[in-house]
Amino acid sequence: MDINTKIPAKSEIKAGPMLNAYPDSIGGTLGDIIKFLQKPELENVFQSFYILPSLFNTDLDRGFSIIDYDLNELYASQADLQELNKLGIALKFDFVLNHSSVLSPQFQDILKNGESSKYKDFFIDWNKFWEGYGQMTDEGYIQPDPEYIRDMFFRKPGLPILNVRMPDGKEVPYWNTFYQEIKYQNIDAQDLIRAMDIQYTLADKLAETVNKALSEGMKPSAIDFGKFNRYRKKIIDMLESGRKYLGQMDLNIKSPLVWEYYEDTLKKLAGYGAEIIRLDAFAYAPKEPGARNFLNDPGTWNLLEGVKELADKYGLTLLPEIHSRYEEKIHENLGQKGYMIYDFFLPGLIIDAFERNTNEFLIKWINDIQEKGLKVVNMLGCHDGIPLLDLKGLLSDEQIQKLIDIVVKRGGYVKYLHGKKNTYYQVNATYYSALGEDDSKLLLARAIQIFMPGKPQVWYLDLLGGKNDYAAVEKAGPAGHKEINRTNLKLEQACKKLKKNVVSRQLSLLRFRNSFPAFGFDAKLEVLNSDPEVLKLCWEKNGYKATLEANMKDYSCNITATDKMGKIVFNFR
Repeated sequence: MDINTKIPAKSEIKAGPMLNAYPDSIGGTLGDIIKFLQKPELENVFQSFYILPSLFNTDLDRGFSIIDYDLNELYASQADLQELNKLGIALKFDFVLNHSSVLSPQFQDILKNGESSKYKDFFIDWNKFWEGYGQMTDEGYIQPDPEYIRDMFFRKPGLPILNVRMPDGKEVPYWNTFYQEIKYQNIDAQDLIRAMDIQYTLADKLAETVNKALSEGMKPSAIDFGKFNRYRKKIIDMLESGRKYLGQMDLNIKSPLVWEYYEDTLKKLAGYGAEIIRLDAFAYAPKEPGARNFLNDPGTWNLLEGVKELADKYGLTLLPEIHSRYEEKIHENLGQKGYMIYDFFLPGLIIDAFERNTNEFLIKWINDIQEKGLKVVNMLGCHDGIPLLDLKGLLSDEQIQKLIDIVVKRGGYVKYLHGKKNTYYQVNATYYSALGEDDSKLLLARAIQIFMPGKPQVWYLDLLGGKNDYAAVEKAGPAGHKEINRTNLKLEQACKKLKKNVVSRQLSLLRFRNSFPAFGFDAKLEVLNSDPEVLKLCWEKNGYKATLEANMKDYSCNITATDKMGKIVFNFR
């Protein structure tokens, strides 16, 4: 960058509430969500908006498989972003550091040009990465020696490899941490006639045999050609050369082109009006033989500092996404290095407080945040599940299991990993359903959230009292557990819900949190003495005071706010 180029000053992140939704969550487009936000009931409720990444050009994983960061024409336009700016709503976007879609321009260039592609080192060639650290297999990939993968965490069974066919027919294994799928195209008799100059009836029979095998999920090499085996090699080559891919390919962060891509992306997101950038899956990106492939040290921190340097150029604040156990203190490490952190502890802590009628661990977590100077974004629900992995070391294993059992009993789904129950990862449910679909509990949870340290993030379905969506789960299939909390609402449905008492009262709380001067990252929060079943908190700034008395036993709450003169200006019961 030219030294004379003016670097924009980083905007000061305000602590007002932040809406969280997909661009199509309400009405089907971002424009519809804007109409929702323009309703009188939503005036002065939200300071910012976290729009999930299906806003961009994506293909899988509900937006987290990025093709490029151009706006998705189906859902949004530049005019929509400008309209949000007119509403005074700052924006938060995702930036996926670890991977991009196989449909990305960079990977498609590799498929077209092979070794001559300028992007040949943009992704991680598995065999180049592991050269000298393992043995080549008959299948054409290196099997790393055990001591080099002992500490590695793989998100799916087997090695994280996607074999990719180059234009010259060579098979190259690429590192692929997350989703992958290879699709083979059906053939017909005419395809075979053109390729091999054979008779029509024979070609038709062969096509029928091949297509039936493919429909059963069989790989071309496993097809039994019977007495027509002499055509096997040509047909397999034909199928393999025409195969298509779905998936997310890991980026090679040692490539200068990847860092150019990082900067270009951050610049584009800043141009869209971004204030906060959530770094998705960043902890998987740094990789070294023999080191962890998740949160390795120093690779993780070096990556973050490099990205932060780029983000600072464009006035962006980074929010690294970290799911880790409380006992590992990764969140503390992030905070001490000056990064905002996600408060993944709060959702489970509130449910625990309600079930055991105690303020014990809520107070412990508040004290942690304050004593250690952590700057957090807190939440109840989100597009994933209710985090439970994070609570290990804060709550006992027994307490966590009780939480799991409670939410599952109320209709939630336990996250499975590698086909096995992963107790501490997450439970999938709407937060309202996780609370037993109890209005008083939801209101109390929201009241506690807005009085907790940090910036409150609000999942749209939580706001609207959304219940578990079993039909969406069934429609999505075996891997669709997360759809239980991702219901797309029609605009008129969402607007109608604004009339519900539990919704209008949440809006009152959020408007209060957004506008009352006692709150903020520079305000004082005090935990007041109380009985164990009552949480009493007081915020103060420049003579303004806001006090919460939350009862974990009968789920009642009392909020009182006073101005500089001691006059009561807000009361909520």
